[in-house]
Amino acid sequence: MGIVDDLQRARSAYERRDWAVAYERLSAADQDPGAGLGPAELLTLATAAFLLGDTDSCIRALQRGYRDRIDGGDVLGAIRFAFWLALVLNTRGEAAVGNGWAARAERLMADQTGDVVERGYLRIHDFFRCLDHGDVPGGLAAGDDIVAIARRHGDPDLLAQGLVCKGRLLLYSGRVPEGLALLDEAMVGVAAGELSPIFAGNVYCAMIEGCQEVLDFARASAWTAALTRWCDGQPDLVPFTGQCAVHRGQILRLHAAYPEALAEFEAACRRYAESGANAAAGLALGERADVLRIRGDLAAAEASYDEAAGYGYEAQPGRALLMVARGRVPAAVAAVRRLLTETGDPVHRSRLLAGAVEVLLAGDEVTEADNAAVQLSTIAEAFGCAGLRASAAYCLALVALAKDDPDQALPHARTAARLWDELRAPYEVARAKVLVGRAVRSLGDEDSAAAEFTTACRSFTEIGATPARQEVEKLLGRSTAGGLTGRELDVLRLVAVGNSNAEIAHRLVLSDKTVARHLTNIFAKLDVPSRTAAAAYARDHDLI
Repeated sequence: MGIVDDLQRARSAYERRDWAVAYERLSAADQDPGAGLGPAELLTLATAAFLLGDTDSCIRALQRGYRDRIDGGDVLGAIRFAFWLALVLNTRGEAAVGNGWAARAERLMADQTGDVVERGYLRIHDFFRCLDHGDVPGGLAAGDDIVAIARRHGDPDLLAQGLVCKGRLLLYSGRVPEGLALLDEAMVGVAAGELSPIFAGNVYCAMIEGCQEVLDFARASAWTAALTRWCDGQPDLVPFTGQCAVHRGQILRLHAAYPEALAEFEAACRRYAESGANAAAGLALGERADVLRIRGDLAAAEASYDEAAGYGYEAQPGRALLMVARGRVPAAVAAVRRLLTETGDPVHRSRLLAGAVEVLLAGDEVTEADNAAVQLSTIAEAFGCAGLRASAAYCLALVALAKDDPDQALPHARTAARLWDELRAPYEVARAKVLVGRAVRSLGDEDSAAAEFTTACRSFTEIGATPARQEVEKLLGRSTAGGLTGRELDVLRLVAVGNSNAEIAHRLVLSDKTVARHLTNIFAKLDVPSRTAAAAYARDHDLI
């Protein structure tokens, strides 16, 4: 087979997204002693290598293409190769080398006076520099330039990237409806098949991440399904498949399909580990830990949070909620206070506030929790996303109950239940129903309270949310494992996480003598001889 046949087969394979065959045929053509690949074919080879996960081969091909363009006097072509080298190297975490290539491209561009599309591509690197330094006006200006240059030159890749850059920055600035509108516009080019594969993958992932950040689950679900189809149509694809698995896991978690969500997060961890994407692996591990915590596997959750931290990812507020579950409330309160002090932009702050409300209430910091709930409600109204409004309504109800105001709590709890039901989020619906039950009980309607608690308990049982089920069983007054009363179970849980009698007395507002009496009853009912044995029983029976 000659070089012409190899190149023709490579082009055909590339067009049908068969990256392995495209790479194989281009590599074969490159071995022809009388020919070799030109710059255009080297860019195609580099793209195929990148999409196969072979970043080293991609970089080598891009370096050759750059040298060929320079030697041939094609400065604008060389700038294109330098742009791609900077992008690929920065994606791989080699920021110093990547920034060096970006600087080289800028130096070459300094001698170009015309209105050329390559100037727009270099502004992408300017945008990310502004983002790294928190320069919002500079980033928005870069986004405007990218979009304007793309429109003038009719470049769909550049246009979509510019819209994504500007849209994400508008989200972080609190202008969420405007930002989402730009992300929607960027997705038009992806859906129409106008974008090259690397830009298409980047835009898909940026869109879904933005939707997840503002709890716009409807958009996130729709585009995650589209990304899954896009990845499935490219069997050899390696980049973007880890992100796709994380996004699928996040949607499955929303729908309380926990075993399936865990499988997706674990698949994402494997893919990220293979590609060396450590920061992304941390995100997947943090998501996995959140699911394990909800299911009551606290030891495994803590291990997953630890592993995420090892990759440089702080999985909050999930980790603080785990501290509460383990009885380390003061540490959890300190953590959320620090996080809220450090986090100013409304998008990232909104992701912390709901968990912060629960932690602060666990620490009896009702005033701080109230302030956090009001902040979340204000952000939710400005953003307009259903998931965020549901979360805010739940927090307002939770705080109202802590303030002994069931009249105020009840409408917020009903709103939360309705919104979460519209999003098909059974765990969150059940949690909201528990608040409805607590409110109507405080208003004297015990029968309605029991109905709400029973429905919630059934849901928690079906989805495997053990800690939540145990809490609602206490509200129903059901006997716990071993015939323990609710108060005895409280004592046992604190024993199991290492609290002394004095610490238990302080936490539960009991006397030391009462704690000792509860422990005597626990040992007798469970037929265990010691605190250690009682703690083991609690762990074995998912009582922690």
